[in-house]
Amino acid sequence: MKAMVSIGVLAQQTGCTVPTIRYYEQIGLLAAGPRTETGRRHYDEAAMHRLTFIRRCRDFGFSIEQVRELVGLADDPTRPCMELRDIASGHLAELRVKLSELKALERSMAAFVRSCETECAGGAVLDCSILDELAARAPGSEASRAGCCAVT
Repeated sequence: MKAMVSIGVLAQQTGCTVPTIRYYEQIGLLAAGPRTETGRRHYDEAAMHRLTFIRRCRDFGFSIEQVRELVGLADDPTRPCMELRDIASGHLAELRVKLSELKALERSMAAFVRSCETECAGGAVLDCSILDELAARAPGSEASRAGCCAVT
């Protein structure tokens, strides 16, 4: 990479969009690059590294606030790595909950499809068991939010 690149080149080389880069600048995750004589921003290798780091964090599903914490830790290399581990561990726990919810959703959808195949396939939409299932309240639920996928 050349010493300094435009925001468009930075976007292309990191897989981010220009609006995303501007957003990260606006919320303080990425320092705005200095301006050229023509008023355009340009970015150095450090900005490329920082943006790549942020992008990878987002690819792994870290929230903006978690990314902010991770960036803060990366900016202070003397802090204990256990702080990083704790953030990653907390995120892993969140992912496992989401995965469990997705597995429950998958089981419910598979049951919907099986029900349709055995009870009404080929009939009119009005008589489809999937519509009945989607319109039914979950057994024992107080609100529809518990749904078919509530983890118990």
